[in-house]
Parts: sequence; structure tokens; C-alpha cells
Amino acid sequence: MKRPEAIGPTAAIEPAAVRPRPHRIVEVDALRGFALCGIFLANVLVMSGLDGLSGGGGSAGPTASGLDQVAHWLVMALVQTKFYLLFSFLFGYSFTLQMDAAERDGAPFVPRMLRRLLGLFVLGALHAVLLYPGDILTTYALLGLILLAARAVDPARMWRAALRVYGVVAGLYLLLGAAVALVDTGEGDEGLAASAAELTAAYRGGPADVVRANMDAWSDILVGLLMMGGMVVAAFLAGFVAGRRRLLADTSTPKRTARLRRICLWGLAVGLPGGVLMAAGTVGPLGARWEIPAFILGMLTAPALSAAYASGLLLWFATPRGARLAARLAPAGRMALTNYLAQSLVMALVFTGYGAALYGRVGAVAVLGGTLLFYGFQLAASAWLMSCHRLGPVERLLRAVTLWGRPAPRA
Repeated sequence: MKRPEAIGPTAAIEPAAVRPRPHRIVEVDALRGFALCGIFLANVLVMSGLDGLSGGGGSAGPTASGLDQVAHWLVMALVQTKFYLLFSFLFGYSFTLQMDAAERDGAPFVPRMLRRLLGLFVLGALHAVLLYPGDILTTYALLGLILLAARAVDPARMWRAALRVYGVVAGLYLLLGAAVALVDTGEGDEGLAASAAELTAAYRGGPADVVRANMDAWSDILVGLLMMGGMVVAAFLAGFVAGRRRLLADTSTPKRTARLRRICLWGLAVGLPGGVLMAAGTVGPLGARWEIPAFILGMLTAPALSAAYASGLLLWFATPRGARLAARLAPAGRMALTNYLAQSLVMALVFTGYGAALYGRVGAVAVLGGTLLFYGFQLAASAWLMSCHRLGPVERLLRAVTLWGRPAPRA
């Protein structure tokens, strides 16, 4: 470490720049790396055309085998809607780390965070148009303004607000599910089939057709944002509370270990049946009439399974083998934004007219197997990059936007 007199005049201008920066929380990065895998598995069902080809007992593709059905069913039960909530929780947690970083650097937090959210929004808009319409970055950028406005709220009040938001959303969803269950949806099958055929032709077409299909999906994405936004906000608030209370900074104390065990057990008890019901409605054996109600019930129990995953991993990370797993996942979590966009780029090259145009042509086993293989490559590449650099390429770009107009703090 340099002596104070060797640092130069920067110390007089930026006192916070010479403070030692805290170590990254490996568990947070590892959870983010784990969530990245789950989001990849969920997104690839959409990008490959499998999600649109199934439903209400339909097959997971035109040539689906029994193994394809099982693989698709397991992803719907254990992955779908669970990992974006975990990622949202970690976004709220990281929001508090951004607040701490601004305080250490002696910089006003609001302008810095507004620039960061704007950068996320621009990246997300380009991502949605060019690669994957189901982008989450624009959603996070917009709903992140809620965290920015509520950042001074007491953690206890914010936790109660998260529970209230979830309660309101759950009530609305249950009403919607009950209404749909009373309506026979069989009459719309021909229209859905025609829409699926049109979408398939677009994604197998040229790049212009792909972009047009992505832009045409924005209306559906907006509806999804209105439906899922409440769950995201609740996860944001819960993550913010966890960050303010440093709940992930030290999980090895007996009290926190016991709490994590309770969360894991209760989460599995509530979340697993909900996931099974979701898979039964969307993949089979329940009929199309129960697809939306089953999906809604599965979505409402998804936070429990997300919490079980997170708490179970945190308990495992405290063991020698778990610590080795965390060390492998953490580099991918440190550059999660770069990895997320890289996943979409690869999916677009494989499944759309940008490249091989395999949309709707590959079974679930091949799709999910390839997804896990590429994720393994990302783990290795992330470990190599993070051994040489502190930030991933897109993270570096976003940091430059965040710190726009100010010298970057010296490491």
C-alpha cells in the first residue's frame, strides 16, 4: 500500500478515495451466479419456442419424447418464476451496497443511482429489441425508482410494506385465477395456434423479421410487467431490508443458521407443491382450462421456493464443499450483467434468424443440456476474467455511466 504522502493531491480532493474498500461478499456473488443459471434455463424455454408450444398438457415441441416432457416439466416446477425473484431480491440487496459505495466515495447518491438506472434502461431496451423481448433490465431500471424514493424508510416499515405489496398482488392474482377457471378457454385454441405459427415464421426469418417480432411482443411484455411488477417490487424491498440489516454478510452465527434452516424447510414445504401444480397446469397432465390458475398459484408460492434455495445454499456455503462451490459461482455473479447479455446473444444466434434459426425445432433435453453446457463455459470464463480484472466488460461500461463526470475512486 502506498504511503499517504505518495498518493498525491488526489487525497485532498477525494478523501474517500484512499479508504480501503471492503471485500466483496462472496455469498452474494455466489447466489447471483446461481440465479443466473436459473434465469438462463427459464429464458431458453421461451427463446427456443418450447414455452409457446406447450401448455395445458400439450407437448414440449412437435417431436417431444418422454424425456423432453420430463425435462420441461422439471424446469417449470423448480425454475420458472423462482429465479427472477431471487435475482430481484439480490438487486435490492445490492442497492444498499451502492448506497454504501457512494457514501465511501463522498458522492451524492441520487444522481449516481439515476445515471445507473438510466444506463440499465438503455441496455435493456437494446436487449429487448435486438435479442430477447423478455428483458428484465428495463423492468429493474423503472421499478428501481421505487427503491430510490423509499431508501430512507426504516427497515422494519419497509419489510411490512413488502408484505403488504405481496398480499395485494396475491389477492388480485387469486381473483384472476378464479375468474379464468370459470371460463372455458377451448374456443381460443385456433387463435393461439395461428399466433404461434406466425411467431415461429418470424423467428426463423431474417434479422429484420426477428427485430419486428421482438418489437411486436412489447405489448405482451407490458402486460407481464403489470402482472409481475408487484412481485418484483416486493422482492426489491425484501432485499433492501436484508441489505440494511446485513443479513448475508455473516450467516455462520448459530442464530442465523437456525433461521436459515427454518426458512429452508418452510420454503420447501410451501414452494414445492406450488411448483408441481404450475408444471401440471402448463406442461401436463391438467387441461388447458387450468393452465392460468395453476400458473398463478405456482407464482404465488414461488417466493417460498426462492427463499428455500437461497437459505439452503447459504447453509451449504458455510461447509468446506459449499465454500468451494461458492468460489466457483461467485465470479459469474460478479459479472452477471455481462453473462446475462451473453446468454441472450447465444440464444438469439442459435434459435432465431440471426444464426441457425432452430426456433421450435429442438427438444427440451437438447435445449436444456446445451444451456447447462454453455453455463459451465461461462463459469470457467468468468473465473479467468475475474482473476485478471475487477469488473466484467458491461459492468465496466455501466460503472463509467454511473460515475459520469467524477473521477473513478482508486482501488
